Amino acid sequence: MMDIMCSQTESVSLRELSTSNSHVANAIQGDGDGGDESRTLAMTSDARQIEARRKRALILLGASISQLPIWGFSMSYGVFQEYYLNNWTLAGSRDATGIIGTTSNGVVYLSIPFLSALFTRRWARHRQTAAMAGALLAALSFALSSFSVHVWNLVATQGVLAALGSALVYSPTTLSLGEWFSSHAGRKNHRAVAYGVTLSCKNVVGSVMPFVVRALLENYGFRVAVRIWAAVALGTSLLSIFLIPTHPNVLASTSEEEEEGYRRRGIPWHFLHHRTFYVYAVAIVLQSAGYGIPQSYLPTYAREVTELSQTSATLLLTVFNVPGILASSLFGYLSDNRYFPLSATTVTAISALCSALAAFLLWGLTSQGSLALLLLFSITFGFFAGGYSATWGGVINELESEAARWNEAVDPGMLYGLLNGARGIGYVSGGLLSVPLLKAGSEVSIGGLGYSSTFGPLILFTGLSSVFGGWGILWRWIASVRRVW
Repeated sequence: MMDIMCSQTESVSLRELSTSNSHVANAIQGDGDGGDESRTLAMTSDARQIEARRKRALILLGASISQLPIWGFSMSYGVFQEYYLNNWTLAGSRDATGIIGTTSNGVVYLSIPFLSALFTRRWARHRQTAAMAGALLAALSFALSSFSVHVWNLVATQGVLAALGSALVYSPTTLSLGEWFSSHAGRKNHRAVAYGVTLSCKNVVGSVMPFVVRALLENYGFRVAVRIWAAVALGTSLLSIFLIPTHPNVLASTSEEEEEGYRRRGIPWHFLHHRTFYVYAVAIVLQSAGYGIPQSYLPTYAREVTELSQTSATLLLTVFNVPGILASSLFGYLSDNRYFPLSATTVTAISALCSALAAFLLWGLTSQGSLALLLLFSITFGFFAGGYSATWGGVINELESEAARWNEAVDPGMLYGLLNGARGIGYVSGGLLSVPLLKAGSEVSIGGLGYSSTFGPLILFTGLSSVFGGWGILWRWIASVRRVW
């Protein structure tokens, strides 16, 4: 994912490895007097490898723990949303609470390109400091939100400030994670495994947290529950930050650059001249605009339209997130395997079209008491839409291949950051549009089915935005026809 420092880190590690191996080889080829030295060098090499594996295991543990404070609130926000609507005590419009969850996701994703650019090299030594500041900001924002008296207080503290704090934890720790797992003899597959594990942990968080939040709200009420969450987020954030130090090679490189007056190569922006990047960026914006809506409104929909219990409504969010654990690995595999590799446009189209069909045929046709149909929608949409971001590896590979054909440099880390930024734009846009769409639905509500309820416009928007998330395959087909003619 974050490959900005990959080449330098790998080259340094390869030089160290080759030097160590040459010492061992020379010692082994020596006379009998060199036997002790060869054994000592071999033992030292084994000890270093064991220590490196232990450190990587701790770093992976830290990255997995960090998924809880970063995503725990936004992935379970639907439970908060339902509680706010049913226990309203604030001034202002209740409908405005619908933008908090999507805004939180949007702010995190929109911040990634900027924070990645800052902490990749020049501010690399300040990563842990910035992450700790972010953890404090997020915890303080959640604590302040418990004193809210107006709905805009919630939007500002939970939707914006807490999300900025989470982004400050996310970006530095993720950069360091990528560097530690790209330095093992230059083998990038270890980095892929590391990111796969952390992404799976993110979905585990999304599966468990709705029930935890529900229990906190029912037993302690909103204000105490948010304060408890602030403490949990702070503690787990600090623990994960201490477990993920900045790679020493990065710190050494940064020190050398500072001594030399900081001469840094600029980021290559050639990809901005090519249409392919914009096709995928627009697709991500559109898909993300619809993806965040079920996360925010499913529990409320289950209670108001299908008249399900609170437990069933919470179960929907859990079922929505569980399939993402498998989907992320599957869609990443489809984009990058040696048996039947599929193009990025094909994989994104599979994800987009199947999730759109789930919205149109399952969510839109639910009625009172339709728990089975809503569960099927949560599983299907959660699987296909949840795996969409895992297709970005194939997208970046395609952009890299295009850059190679034009003999241009490309920075995969910056590409990934910009794709995350596009996802953030989609989240924020979907959240802002959901309020007028819900209002329009309340004016034309005529029946008990999903389409004819207050949520009808939201369901249609979710399905349509999902469809256009796979429009890249249509663009590719039109380009092929033009070449033929």
